[in-house]
Amino acid sequence: MVELQEIQSPEEYNEMMEHSTGKSVLLFKHSTTCPISAAAFEQYNNYLDSADENVDAYLIKVIENREVSNHVEADTNVKHESPQIFLIKNKEVTWHTSHSKITEDAIAKEL
Repeated sequence: MVELQEIQSPEEYNEMMEHSTGKSVLLFKHSTTCPISAAAFEQYNNYLDSADENVDAYLIKVIENREVSNHVEADTNVKHESPQIFLIKNKEVTWHTSHSKITEDAIAKEL
């Protein structure tokens, strides 16, 4: 099981990116008012429940932390969507997808 950490500032996002040089990072952008996002978040959590410790897991609540969400888009050059998931290694996005394509199996395949 991997512990999920919430990012609430651009500085915490930058720290997460630094951590990606030593360990792969999964970052989930979540809209807390969207049922599609809720379903994708459940898939993300299902993956994390069975994941080993070779990955760190993060969450950004996009409505509550719009500044951080915008910072991710600017830093990665990946257009904002919600829900959205990123796999980051060595400060680079190596995979991302959104909406119903976020599944436990899709995440496992990428890792």
